[in-house]
Amino acid sequence: MTDFFEVFGLERRLAIDVAALQRRFYELSRRWHPDFHQAAAPAEQARALEESARVNAAYRALRDPLARVEYLIRLEEGRDTREGAAVKPKAPPALLAEMFEIQEALAAVRAEAAPGRRGEPEIEDARGGSLDDAARATLAAQRDGLRARMAEAEAQLAGPLSRAWDGAAPADRPAALAALKDALATRAYLRTVIADLASALGEGTEETHVAHRRD
Repeated sequence: MTDFFEVFGLERRLAIDVAALQRRFYELSRRWHPDFHQAAAPAEQARALEESARVNAAYRALRDPLARVEYLIRLEEGRDTREGAAVKPKAPPALLAEMFEIQEALAAVRAEAAPGRRGEPEIEDARGGSLDDAARATLAAQRDGLRARMAEAEAQLAGPLSRAWDGAAPADRPAALAALKDALATRAYLRTVIADLASALGEGTEETHVAHRRD
């Protein structure tokens, strides 16, 4: 697995000077841009294409604090891809009680939207039904509360938890990595439930990357 930190000559740390990273990106991009190697031998052209692609991938992975955390975890675990990214995340234990309340509210909305349906209620789109003012206010308040929780989780990931990883001795790094993974799992679950609430409110897909929006 390619170490994108090494592409830019960096240590495997989460605290990065983003301005310096961008300058190094532009420098490497100019060096390996295929247009500058059109007169070179086929082998050199192929290498330029490969290096250019690697530099672009490395910059995408490292320029954003949260993407950087996700990449670091994959790198430490030797994973090339986000395994299980398509699987709906489970609720972290600390959120279970709160999530039960939200699921009950969404189940009630679903029952009103499709009163003839039977079976165990699940979180799903309720745009086919109508929401009264009280139900809409309840769901909106829960959505806003979860947005605040997600912003807090992202701030922890980009701040204290990243600093804990950077300052950890080798023996302490597994625990620091586990803390990063737990915070990412919480964020992933919050994003999912926020999307469910937005759907129930008829808001459609929304940007759920609160603290650090990507370009």
